[in-house]
Amino acid sequence: MPEQTQKPERIDLKDQVLLTYLGLWAERLCVGFWPLWSALIAFLAFIFLGLHEVLPLELVWGFFVFSAFGACFGAWYAWRRFALPSREEALERIDASLVGRPIRAVRDRQAIGAGDAASEALWREYQRRMMEKIRVARAIPPTIRLAAADPFGLRYVALLALSIGLVFGSVWRLGTVGEIAGPSAGAANAAMGPSWEGWIEPPLYTGLPSIYLNDATGDMLEVPKGSEVTLRLYGAAGAITVNETVSAQLGTVTSVAAPEQSFEILQDGRLEISGTGDRWWDIVARPDAAPFVEFTGPAETAAGGVFSMPFEAMDDYGIERGEAVIALDMALVDRRYGLALEPESNEALRVVLPLPVTGARDDFEETLMEDFSQHPWANLPVTITLTALDEAGQMGMSDPVEINLVARKFFNPLAAAVVELRRDLLWNRENAPRIAQLLRAISHEPDTLFKRETDYLRLRTILRRMETKVAYGGLDDETVAELSEALWDLALNLEDGNLSDALERMREAQDKLAEALRNGASEEEIAELMQELREATNEYMQQLAQQQQQEQQDGEQGEQGESMQLSQQDLQDMMDRIQELMEQGRMAEAEQALREFQEMMENMRVTQSQSGQGEGQEAMEGLAETLREQQGLSDQAFRDLQEQFNPNARAGESGQNEGRNGGQGRGEQHEGQGEGEGRAEQGQNGSGEEEGEGQGGAQEGQTQEQSLAERQQALRDELSRQARGLPQMGGEAGEAARDALEGAGRAMEQAEDALRQNDLAEAIDRQAEAMERLREGMDNLGEAMAQANEGQEGQDGQNAETAGRQSSDPLGRNRRGFSGAEESMVGDEDVYRRARELLDEIRRRSGEAGRSETERSYLERLLDRF
Repeated sequence: MPEQTQKPERIDLKDQVLLTYLGLWAERLCVGFWPLWSALIAFLAFIFLGLHEVLPLELVWGFFVFSAFGACFGAWYAWRRFALPSREEALERIDASLVGRPIRAVRDRQAIGAGDAASEALWREYQRRMMEKIRVARAIPPTIRLAAADPFGLRYVALLALSIGLVFGSVWRLGTVGEIAGPSAGAANAAMGPSWEGWIEPPLYTGLPSIYLNDATGDMLEVPKGSEVTLRLYGAAGAITVNETVSAQLGTVTSVAAPEQSFEILQDGRLEISGTGDRWWDIVARPDAAPFVEFTGPAETAAGGVFSMPFEAMDDYGIERGEAVIALDMALVDRRYGLALEPESNEALRVVLPLPVTGARDDFEETLMEDFSQHPWANLPVTITLTALDEAGQMGMSDPVEINLVARKFFNPLAAAVVELRRDLLWNRENAPRIAQLLRAISHEPDTLFKRETDYLRLRTILRRMETKVAYGGLDDETVAELSEALWDLALNLEDGNLSDALERMREAQDKLAEALRNGASEEEIAELMQELREATNEYMQQLAQQQQQEQQDGEQGEQGESMQLSQQDLQDMMDRIQELMEQGRMAEAEQALREFQEMMENMRVTQSQSGQGEGQEAMEGLAETLREQQGLSDQAFRDLQEQFNPNARAGESGQNEGRNGGQGRGEQHEGQGEGEGRAEQGQNGSGEEEGEGQGGAQEGQTQEQSLAERQQALRDELSRQARGLPQMGGEAGEAARDALEGAGRAMEQAEDALRQNDLAEAIDRQAEAMERLREGMDNLGEAMAQANEGQEGQDGQNAETAGRQSSDPLGRNRRGFSGAEESMVGDEDVYRRARELLDEIRRRSGEAGRSETERSYLERLLDRF
């Protein structure tokens, strides 16, 4: 057949053969020359890293010899293993990768059957099929297997060293190979002539710079004792000599073959370099001075009974650490009653001195602050000695100061007695029987001593525990610690419990009345809550006056307390005015007056607490109010989330509240609202038109989430304002407080976004995070306030206080404001009438649909604010 007589088509394999041929070259070179190039790479890495410049000459030459030996071995290994590849080998490798070796097949010739047409046709068909197989031929990559020849991976070690040399070293160090010390180097140095260079390095703790002797001017150098001198000599041996008398070494040190000399300056003397470029210096070794530390003021009791005492410390280079050693002065202790026995432990107290966190420590003033109220030596005579240690190991010590270890004082007689018995227990546990007897005597007639039954029960529990342990083997360390902790808690409750309870009841009554005003409660309920507020306020004022009287009797205040400037009659006038406004239906003004009354009582508490913090305490109170409002928002969001899953339960609860309290039921839904929105709602509903229950329910579902988001935004803005207004307090606590408040602001912003998206669950989580960060910020702020309070009651503060008593309230504000009995709150009816008219006009305009959205938004903000 004609097509069977055609010769098969030729296929070009030049590219495949060339690539395979190059791969064979790479394979043969790597397999044969890997020892040689590994040795060369290691040598280059050694030079690039500059090791030949820092290692001893013997090691450098040893490495060179080893590298040369490795290179020779590599050359011999390559001679044995390397064979030149050929293109025929490349073609054979491609053929071996194909099925049936088609390349060899098409290169063969027909051996038998030549001339026979059938045989030749069969042969051509066979070659055609082989050619088809050749079409899929591809280049064969090289196969480089060196793991068997290099089981330790030395080639990779060399490559890694070269990479490090290229990154951290320098290629230009190849030019320094010829400078390696040897005969030629010595000749070069000799040709250049002898030279030297040197440094004086002061001790690291001094922070002083090094002195380069070649550039030093003058013939006298004053350096710290212990400085190290380093000299490098270049040139022929003996051409330059070094003479010195500063290292306290005997004889003269003369240069030797070693190119470097170093010694330490321990005394005054002379350093002389003789030879080319003679130089000499008179060295003055300045000794390190011992630290100085001393008290600069008397001991005082800061807020909460914290002991504070200022001190100053100085050192020529800086103080490393310090401590205050407090020892009991047994000679001055009144050894009576529980102190008649020898103390179980008379080991001195050691308190670490505060050092500046930033800045220099060579001259500073700080205040030692520590709370020793719970220590058995509290308020007993002690001697305090300050010690300071510098980095040179020298210690400075102050003169001992004899003082009483001032701590918290208890003005309640029963609390003071409990604290004294606790001190006797810690002084020596053998006092336990006597303490138990006194506790039993104290609790004999509890009605005359204990204001609360829980305190009496606590004391009886402590008494039974102590008597049981005494009867059965005595007190061990764990029991002593447990009883002392219980006695301390009991004393705190006895001291602060009455006043704290009265304050809490007054706050609760204020909150209830404010909530009733916002929710439109009935007149009977408002009158009942107003009477409850009067009683709680009277009780609180009585407790406050009693505490002040006890403090004055103890000598804490030399003058009549300033809180009495605001008389009981003034408070009664304020509450009468609030009740009058409520009876007249002017609820917004009554709520404003109540809020001012709350601020007045809170400020009075701040003044009487003797916190001395001023702006810091005001900031703390503001943050506490923000925390309460955030809690209210979170509660409202939680109730709304419950309503989404069970609307009927909410409606039933609202109906029950309305049936029981009239219009107050609807106000339950707005619990926790901010004051601004509460006033706006009151103003809208207090105009004489009562909203129908059905209408309120229809609108509530549309506006509640938006209202929560707006209130959350307003609360976040208020927190930002409070954070900007924080007093400047340094230290870690102050920074931590600001960071915590920033975190609270971010959480509030996230809660606001979640509320706008109607994601109540996420909003509640973020509000919880905001409250946690707020509490953390308040804790840190309180700690910063305690650190900053150093009992500074200077003459300026006394003068301002005296002048303020004549015409100001307990916070120094003008009494002609709210606290004036008749001038502002009671006296000017036209002011209130005009304010009422303005509010009505703002409400009217905000309800006009024809006004722009911007104007109505502005009017709504005015209503929220006023």
